[in-house]
Amino acid sequence: MALSRRRVLQAGAAGAAALLAGAGLASSAPYRAPRRLGDPFTLGVASGDPLPDGVVLWTRLAPDPFAPDSLGGTPRAPVTVEYEVAEDEYFRRIAVRGSALATRELAHSVHPEVRGLAPDRWYYYRFRAGSAISPVGRTRTAPVARVNRLRFAFASCQHWSSGYYTAYRHLCDEDLDFVVHLGDYIYEKEWASGRSGVAIPETLRAEATDLAGYRLRYAQYKAEPELRAAHAAFPWICTFDDHEIDNNWAGFEPGAGIDIHLLPALFRRRRAAAFQAMYEHLPLRIDQLPAGPYARMHRRYAFGDLVDLTMLDTRQYRTPLVCGDGANLVVDCPDRFAADRTILGSRQRDWLIDGLTRSPARWQVLGNQVAMAQSDYDPGPAVAVGTDSWDGYVADRDAVLAAAAARGRGNLVVLTGDRHENYVVDLRGDYRDPASPVVATEFTGTSITTGRDGADLTSRGETLLAANPDMKFFNGQRGYVRVEVDDQLWRGDYRVVPYVREPGAPVTTRAGFVVEHGVPGARAAWAPDPHAEPEAETPAREPVAGAGG
Repeated sequence: MALSRRRVLQAGAAGAAALLAGAGLASSAPYRAPRRLGDPFTLGVASGDPLPDGVVLWTRLAPDPFAPDSLGGTPRAPVTVEYEVAEDEYFRRIAVRGSALATRELAHSVHPEVRGLAPDRWYYYRFRAGSAISPVGRTRTAPVARVNRLRFAFASCQHWSSGYYTAYRHLCDEDLDFVVHLGDYIYEKEWASGRSGVAIPETLRAEATDLAGYRLRYAQYKAEPELRAAHAAFPWICTFDDHEIDNNWAGFEPGAGIDIHLLPALFRRRRAAAFQAMYEHLPLRIDQLPAGPYARMHRRYAFGDLVDLTMLDTRQYRTPLVCGDGANLVVDCPDRFAADRTILGSRQRDWLIDGLTRSPARWQVLGNQVAMAQSDYDPGPAVAVGTDSWDGYVADRDAVLAAAAARGRGNLVVLTGDRHENYVVDLRGDYRDPASPVVATEFTGTSITTGRDGADLTSRGETLLAANPDMKFFNGQRGYVRVEVDDQLWRGDYRVVPYVREPGAPVTTRAGFVVEHGVPGARAAWAPDPHAEPEAETPAREPVAGAGG
């Protein structure tokens, strides 16, 4: 994979050499691991961004991930990390061997980009540093040409102190090709614990604002065995939302955090630190390596002729919030309709629309952070919305949905996180015109933990269902969404757990909704009466080391 001249210049000669070696894109002299390194793989292994001929692998050497210097207990010297990719879990048929250089500049993380693999098949991988061997991970390459079926799950919002990551244990048991994470992988601060009998560590009580603070958050989250197991079981495609940096941040405007009144230059420094920590802890390619306070996270993945998945960035290029800080509802806010307001930025918007127009894939799927559908919280004649979502950037929403309508296939599906609730909503081309046709469907997934246990139908849910006739479903519990798609049908199943305050919760399918090829809008495939006897529950198993099943 080529590294752009601009990125090399931004990194400088020494930095670029370290980046290339850390991505496995350039050779370097071997650097031995210290003899007394201990277990350097405490944060697990991961893979991501699948292509037909390869994936990116990830690990970080961190024998003491909570070390005060934020370097994970690894000496400052570089360490050569070897990796193997095999066709079998016993590593008898090796497909690729290589090495990457772990340096302190990136907290001894490595992101080797493996190529030369066969499309649409499972592989197993592992790392070695000195005499230490990592847990085994499992990954899958993307298919090419004709694809009959694709299965994946999407998740978001995993606030550590809100509860246990039991949903990820169940996700490991699913039959999936990959996982999409829509953001809020970490939170910049913790608040009152939702974990029964667990106090928030003193080191996590302060809000993260610098590189050391963000590294500590990722270490805390990735210390959870269920999250490590889910990463080891499937390749992940990740993006960010707001809490990876600051609540409700917009472009270079800070959000509702402690630096709301600071100078923009200081927020740029904070954004750069947060982006670097994100790259150090996720399976991201070198194209996603930050350059200071900038990181290109919008990208597109093709899964044969069946699905094009476009990952959006609705934070970095947006214009500032209007009519408040996005946390409160507004009724009278004409500024949100202004033509020059953008949630994507002009370049990303044009890139997205061009992709929707040109793609030959049967289904167009958007990995999106904040709600695209109009979310009215007033069942009466007024329209009360929040402005942190696409409701605050109506011109961009109209442009994207117009492009979907012009495509004429009715096969645009939007995947959304952020809300900590499950929704299914039909998307209309123009919400100011009640007769505007449905052009797409939005599947909003709940949180893994954020919001604590939640409930099936809350008062907020009743309000949303009453005020939004295009909303087909609401649920306020925790979990993830499982998707199966073929050339005729898209199906999303809402998998929920009844509680997160204790570990070991079972999982059930709360509802399933389908979209038919060429027919915009969703219909219920299965949505049980919430007062009826529940379906048989799948109990949680103890997390295991290595790949999930």
